[in-house]
Amino acid sequence: MRKLLTGALVALCLTTQAQAAIQEEAVTYKDGDTVLKGFIVYDDAKKGKRPGIVVVHEWWGITKHTREEARKFAAQGYTAFVADMYGEAKTADHPKDAGGLMKALMGDAAGMQSRFNAAREQLAKHATVNAKKIGASGYCMGGSVVLNMARAGADLKGVVAFHASLSMNTPAPTAVKAKVLVLNGADDPFVKPEQIDALKKDMQAAKANYRFINYPGAVHAFTNPEATEKGKQFKLPLAYNAEVDKKAKAEAAKFFKAAFK
Repeated sequence: MRKLLTGALVALCLTTQAQAAIQEEAVTYKDGDTVLKGFIVYDDAKKGKRPGIVVVHEWWGITKHTREEARKFAAQGYTAFVADMYGEAKTADHPKDAGGLMKALMGDAAGMQSRFNAAREQLAKHATVNAKKIGASGYCMGGSVVLNMARAGADLKGVVAFHASLSMNTPAPTAVKAKVLVLNGADDPFVKPEQIDALKKDMQAAKANYRFINYPGAVHAFTNPEATEKGKQFKLPLAYNAEVDKKAKAEAAKFFKAAFK
């Protein structure tokens, strides 16, 4: 009998642990008349409200990589919202198609901001989120989005831009509320030295609290495990860099912890 009871208790404990885990829920929302399809991701074992992070995808759209990044933030104790910047969760498998989607989004600065703010609103009203502590993390195109949102004075505690495009579509900022962390591949041919200089000058002129880190040996998309294969397939300078990915994620973790204090 004692063995049976012990076995039952162990089984109950394991079941409870399995249920208290990272949750990922599909969310349909709108920006004007455009239907958007994102994901809210959080750890239901954590009690009470916590900071939230808007996660903005690469030019491919919402991919496995984007969703994995959101899960990592949830494991750190945040609630993450994977934003749908294209609408209807559109994705692209070819650079030509991805470029078309990105051009349409980034070519309309006001539309880009509206699309981001729709995601931010969904995140802020979630039951697990402290609406006064919202940040954002973006990858490639998404990095450009979050940097532009910071430049535009968005109400964010902090933004982290991983291997971002530094072609800005917002005016030079006069004030930046968010703390800013830019994590760049030093060997990324898509990011020109003059773009880095221009970003730094804008941040300094706006007296922004920012930090720019260059990682030698890293090229574009260094956080994405699928990047190397994509690079080979389309003859593009894309490659995953496990060592730099680890270092950059550690910097981001420290950054958000401080930004949300």
